[in-house]
Formats: sequence, C-alpha cells, structure tokens
Amino acid sequence: MGGFFGAISHNDCISDVFFGTDYHSHLGTRRGGMAAYSPELGFQRSIHSIENSPFRTKFENDAAGIHGKLCIGCISDSDPQPILVTSKLGLYAICNVGIINNANELYNELLDNGCANFESMSSGNINSSALIGALIAQKDNFTDGIKYAQEKIDGTLTLLIMTKDCIIAARDRRGRLPIIIGKRDDGYCLSFESFAFQKLGYTTYKELAAGEIVKLTADGCETLEQGSYNMRICTFLWTYYGYPNAVYEGVNVELMRARNGEIMAETDIKNGKLPDVDYVCGVPDSGIPHAIGYANKSGIPFARPFIKYTPTWPRSFMPQTQAMRNRVAKMKLIPVHELIDGKKLLFVDDSIVRGTQMRETVEFLYENGAKEVHMRSACPPIMYGCKYLNFSRSNSELDLIARQIIQEKEGNEGVKYISEYSDSSTERGKYLRDEICRRLKLTSLEFQSLPGTVRAVGLPECKLCTYCWNGKE
Repeated sequence: MGGFFGAISHNDCISDVFFGTDYHSHLGTRRGGMAAYSPELGFQRSIHSIENSPFRTKFENDAAGIHGKLCIGCISDSDPQPILVTSKLGLYAICNVGIINNANELYNELLDNGCANFESMSSGNINSSALIGALIAQKDNFTDGIKYAQEKIDGTLTLLIMTKDCIIAARDRRGRLPIIIGKRDDGYCLSFESFAFQKLGYTTYKELAAGEIVKLTADGCETLEQGSYNMRICTFLWTYYGYPNAVYEGVNVELMRARNGEIMAETDIKNGKLPDVDYVCGVPDSGIPHAIGYANKSGIPFARPFIKYTPTWPRSFMPQTQAMRNRVAKMKLIPVHELIDGKKLLFVDDSIVRGTQMRETVEFLYENGAKEVHMRSACPPIMYGCKYLNFSRSNSELDLIARQIIQEKEGNEGVKYISEYSDSSTERGKYLRDEICRRLKLTSLEFQSLPGTVRAVGLPECKLCTYCWNGKE
C-alpha cells in the first residue's frame, strides 16, 4: 500500500512531516522518503530502505539537517519516493499512492511521442512517479496534467506535488484512497491518515472528494478541481489496513471493526451457529477489535491466548519473501499456555487470503494443547486480487485459497459461481467452508457477509469498493 504526509507553514515544518510520515508506517514496509524546500537550501531530499529498520530511526538525523516551510514525506511499498522532477512546469517533488497496471504501455507511448528517456531504478523498472511526471508534462498546467495522468492510468493515482511555492494534492478519481487536510494557525497539512496530525496541533479542515485537486499555501486551501462524491472508497481500509484511530468519510476504523464483530455474532446466533467455546480471541492486531465486538454481542469472554511480539517485527508481511514472512509470523506469536491448553477457542481474523499463516497459527494452537479452534473471518471470502491498489503480493488469483478450491472443484467454469461460494446458505458455499476447515484444521468457519460488512461501515454500498470480494468495479 503506502501513505504520505505533507505540510506548508509560515514556520519550519520538517518535524511535523517527520512525525506525520512516521505515523503512516503501518501502511508500507519497503521505503521511506522526505523532500523539503527552502529559499536558502533549495530542494532537499532523503530516501532510505525501511525493510529492516523503522522510518523514525532512519530519518532522525536527516530531519535534523533538512530545513524548510514546505515538506512532504512518503511511506512506500514500491518505488523510492518522493522524487524530484524537472519539466516545462518547473522543478518539483512528487510522490504517489496507488497502482499503475498499464505502465509498460504508457512508457512506450511516451517514448514514441518524443519523451527522450526515463531514469531507471536498479531493478530496471521505471519509477512510477517519474512516469506520472512525464504524463503530467503533456499538459500546460498541473491541474490539467494530473487529470490527464489519472485518465490515462489503468489503476489508481493519488498524489502530492511540492513546488517552491505550494503543495498540490489530488485524490484518485474514484476516491478509493483518502486525503484529509488539517489546519493550524500557522499553516496546513495533508495526510492519508486523519489521526496523524492530531498530535501535531492540527484540526481537520476537510476530506477531499473523489477526483478533487487542491493547492495549499500557508495562507489557504484553494480548490483547483471540484471532484465528485460519486466515490468507491476501499472497504478493506476499515477491515484491515487502516489504523484503529483513523477516520475515513466520517467512519472510525476501531468502531467499524467492533460493530462488524457484533454483526458476525448476531448472525451466528440467528443461524444457530454460535459455538460452545471457552473464549473469543482476535488474531492480532487488526482481528482484535472484530473479536471484541463478537465477544460483547455473544456474551462469551474475550481472551488473548497468544501475544504478538512486535518490537522488532511490527508487521508480519515486512520481509519481501513469503517464506520469511511466514517464519516471522510464527516466531512472534508467544503463547499464554493457561489460556490454550484444553480450551475451545473461537478466533476472529480480519481476512483469509492465502491461508498459509492461518494454517500455521492453528497448528501452533493445537501444539499448545487447544481442544478446538473455530475461525470467523471479518470479511467475505477474497475472490479477486486487487487491481486498484498495491494491496497483495499474489502473482495469481489462484494464490487465494478460496479461488484455489473453486478451481480444483470446477475448473475455469467455477468463476461463474463465485457469488454462490461466497454465500454460506448455498451448497457451494457450504463446500467452500468445509474444505477450508479441512485444509486449515479448523473446527468451524464462517465469513462475514458482504451486506454485513457494508452495514458495519455504515456507508451506502454504491460508495464502497468491494472488488476483491465480488469482482464488481
């Protein structure tokens, strides 16, 4: 995924961006970067790998040496960002969050039309922000250039641009990702996560609409493109990616997750599927509030039978190889034997993607004496790899456990019946759940339904992107 933070002020704002960007570390684990401008020092930029050390430790010294009243920072799971771009629109820094599915096509088109070259990264790939900058330069101003780039790109483009005089922010055309503007007496900030600026003394000024483009100076926020409230914001932000304190479109992440767990318990009670267990538990971290909601509604005590050791590995997907991610996920689960041995447990996890880590977690619980392990997924079965965000490292949809099972049972024809497999009341839906139980050694399994997920968010379904669950754009 990724995230960013920027500020423009009458005073030096480097420390604001340092802390604000660090508050986005849960959204990416590969690279971090900062860029600033001051008349005395010009543009300054710093980029570091954060694969083995957090953003804060890598940028403490840099932040002390950078100065300016304009600054942007980025956490990235892909390219080094921000980068500096020189074009007919001038010299500026740019960073983005999203995904470009047709990058090669766009590179070739730009080269054919006279774009002389692109700076390549060591991997041989072109930096996404460099490609975006080249697209923006096809027009005579930033507003038209950004709109042109968003139209040409197959995927999602949300970005920040910092010139010598201002910061321009653009939310993607369908509003799949958020941008929130904060205001303080001496200036403005902008952030992917709303909570990131609260400790810095900013208050929420506005949340950009889908496709909205704004220009920030220390004295004001000017709308360059109005945008639309015909959005499709990513629902998975609430289910998994968003930090508990975050608020998107007026809906707090922690409250949504607790409400989601209550709805799952309510459904199990209604359908006579509430299991006889000793404890309800959450798979840390994002599964915990879902589990608390389930426990509160069901009346079954909540407990933590294992604790995740996070000081050195805060996210299980931090390593770049699946094998190492699986090893880390296993290493950091520390059992509380007294809450596992001889106990019947119901766990709530945010989602079931490949099933690899869940299988190891279940084996870990049985190894420590668990009598039964029931599982509830806080969202519907994931049926499609996301094509709008840099969400999954899966190379194929057949990496998804639900799609594997469907493919093995029905071949290529199975895609016609995905809606039935998602529905627990159908024969195909029952088969999917039984087969996942068999493969993962679960006592029982249920998924939150799509209507239940939408109800937990509290926004109309037409405003939510649910592509990974039902394939609808």
